[in-house]
Order: sequence, then structure tokens, then C-alpha cells
Amino acid sequence: MPESSQGMETVRPLYTVEERARRDATRWTLVQGVLAPLQFVAFLASLVLVLRFLQTGQGEAAATVSVVIKTFLLYTIMVTGCIWEKVVFGRYLFAPAFFWEDVFSMLVLALHTAYLVALFTGGLPVREQMLLALAAYAAYAINAAQFLLKLRAARLQAAQAEATEAADAMTVNPAVGPSSSEVPA
Repeated sequence: MPESSQGMETVRPLYTVEERARRDATRWTLVQGVLAPLQFVAFLASLVLVLRFLQTGQGEAAATVSVVIKTFLLYTIMVTGCIWEKVVFGRYLFAPAFFWEDVFSMLVLALHTAYLVALFTGGLPVREQMLLALAAYAAYAINAAQFLLKLRAARLQAAQAEATEAADAMTVNPAVGPSSSEVPA
């Protein structure tokens, strides 16, 4: 990381001013904002169905359909997320601001895809397919937490930037504004 003149690390903001403007202007931000909670709800419902099947042996079809739906929602959010990343950062994947989230997303995609391959080829018995789905879901939960932490960081940085701008606006430039001795009492 770059260092400042005092030897302290400087942290690149999550978004530059231009990137934030592109993020706020693109419809893909709204698409991501709708798909993310929808996928999370599908994840929770599917998790319950998969765990129920593993515990009782009942509801195989419902659990299977739920995992397939969750996986297709994942594919949808990944494709639209790549478009969003291209619009905001100029690249489809692995923009510095989201590099590690994207790396872990590849694991999430691989596990979900492995589930679909096992399902459609019969390469694993149903119980092992469901255990593979649970592994995919564990990776998804970690990845979702990564993105939530990044969203929180973005909000904190935006609030900090607004506070800095407000403070700067209140500071009077001595070259153009009145000095403290010229302000009427």
C-alpha cells in the first residue's frame, strides 16, 4: 500500500468520486439491490428444505428444486454483478475494490455448479448432492458476509466524505472570505 509522508498507510477509498457517481447512476445498482435480498431469501428457504431432507429423508424434490432455483439466482446475480462492476470500475471482474469478494465468488460458483453437474449426471447419490449443496451454501454465506462488510465500509466512507465536505464548506478561505477580525460582533 502507498504510504503518506508521515509513514502511515493511506487507504484507497472503496469508490472514487467518479466511481461513486457511476454506481449511483447505473440501473445495475438497483438490479443488484433487488437480486441480493431475493437470493438471500431463496438461500434461507432452500437451507431449511435441504436440512429437513438430510434430517428426515423427506422432501427430496422440494429441496432439489430449491437448490436449483438458488443456483440460477446466483448465476443471475453474478452476471448482472459483472455488468455492474464493468460500468462502475471498468472491468467485469476482479476490480481492486472487490478483488477478494470476486475471488471467493468463484468458489461459490464452482460449488453450485458442481451441485448441478452431480444432479444432472447422477454423479453423486442424493444425500451427497445435498451435502455438496450445504458446502456451496456455506461458501455463499461467507461471500455474502464479505459483500455486506464492503457495503458497510462504503456507507461509512460516504458518511466520512460528506462530513469532510461539510467541514471544508464551513472553513472560510482567508484569501476570499472575511478574516475573524473583519466579522462584525
